[in-house]
Amino acid sequence: MPDRTPHPLRRANPRVAAAVCAAALTVAGAASAGQPAPVPASPAREVSLPAQAPAALPSQPTIPAALLAPGATITMAQVVEIALENNPLTQGSYQQALSAAALFGSKKAPYYPTVSATASFSRSNSFIPSTSTGSTINAYGPAVSLSYLLLDMGGRAANAEDARLGLIAADWSHNAMVQNVILGVETAYVGYLDAKAQLVAAGVDVKQAQAALDAATSRHDAGLATIAEVLQARTALSQARLAQQAADGQVLALRGALATAMGLPANTPYDVGELPADLPLDRASGAVEELISTARLRRPDLEAARALAAKATAHIRSVRSDGLPWLSLSASAGRTYFDPAFTTNYRNTWSASALVTVPIFTGFANTYNIRQAIADAAVAKAQADSLDQQVVLQVWQSYYAFKTATQLVKTSRDLLESAGESERVALGRYKEGVGTIIDLLTAQAALASARAQEIVARSSWYVAVAQLAHDTGTIPPLDQSIEVTKQAPGK
Repeated sequence: MPDRTPHPLRRANPRVAAAVCAAALTVAGAASAGQPAPVPASPAREVSLPAQAPAALPSQPTIPAALLAPGATITMAQVVEIALENNPLTQGSYQQALSAAALFGSKKAPYYPTVSATASFSRSNSFIPSTSTGSTINAYGPAVSLSYLLLDMGGRAANAEDARLGLIAADWSHNAMVQNVILGVETAYVGYLDAKAQLVAAGVDVKQAQAALDAATSRHDAGLATIAEVLQARTALSQARLAQQAADGQVLALRGALATAMGLPANTPYDVGELPADLPLDRASGAVEELISTARLRRPDLEAARALAAKATAHIRSVRSDGLPWLSLSASAGRTYFDPAFTTNYRNTWSASALVTVPIFTGFANTYNIRQAIADAAVAKAQADSLDQQVVLQVWQSYYAFKTATQLVKTSRDLLESAGESERVALGRYKEGVGTIIDLLTAQAALASARAQEIVARSSWYVAVAQLAHDTGTIPPLDQSIEVTKQAPGK
């Protein structure tokens, strides 16, 4: 950042300072463009600055047309598809899988012979001092060489297996990243729906608070209530409006979070539908033991850890083969032309050899490399075992979290029904002059709390279903539709 500290010469003429700054900017811009810089006629005269080209903005992800069409609807599966196309995490894991595939192909190269071609040119001169004579000879020609590893005691096979298992681990890691992105999108999506439902509930709370204020005002005008009751009802209305404004800001924040989870700019003009009121609470989830068995078979991160453990074991064989003998074959053929020609214009050469290499002493490097490979294999196996235990714990926790979320939905609905009945009775009693304003405001506060808890219970149930699907390695529910509308100006 440029230093914006005021210069000690604060009494300098502002016009002179402006001219000097303009000249400095002009010189910098012209120098960067390779053009001569304009020079001001005097310090008090300004120099016109050339128009600067706008800086190139970073490329933005493509926004699907269906997301921008007014009144269009897209499903949750389409939202996940958008996220998987634009999210940099999935793009990075996919490129890592491609890199592992290329490495696997490279490690299979020793199974094939290596062929190379060369072309040479040399110029030499021989001089005889006694006769003061000499001759210059040009020699040039092509050559072909071949080398082939015949036997290496399993080294290249171990290297290829090491790379193959690395490719499998990279593929499973990519699948795990895909599932993590899906879970993140679903969580952000449900959080946005929850915020929208809370905003609607806050609007209902404002209407109920307004009804209480109207009732208190009517009783006060009739001489049946004090001004304190009106002020208490007005305070409750102000609190309800404040909560409504806070909920409105939360909706906008979570809408940007969902757009970011999809890999889109946070200001993308889209919107979604409402949090469903009817939930399939009778969704069969199976016994927890069955889900744990499913997770051990289908969790991609666990399969990746197992592949890495097997890869580390294969690496032991690869390192051990470095200290074993290997047999190779090499051959070469070439033709050399001579200018000027002697007895012949060219000469053919060829050679073939078999080479047996037996490592005798490498400074104990191979011994320590084997020890390191064995230790690394033990670490990889321990990490896979630890992840297996974590998977069991995650499935156990998410299973009972889903059970609890299902029960909370039922209980919160009962609470909402009883709180609504209590509020209606309290409002009727207050209008009839039997109840007090405290009873009415207390009942309305309990109803507002019950309404918010019921919304949280519904959204938590969807998150619990998505988390359970993620922890078991199965496909999460993606059948929830999203209504897309244009954002109103000024929102």
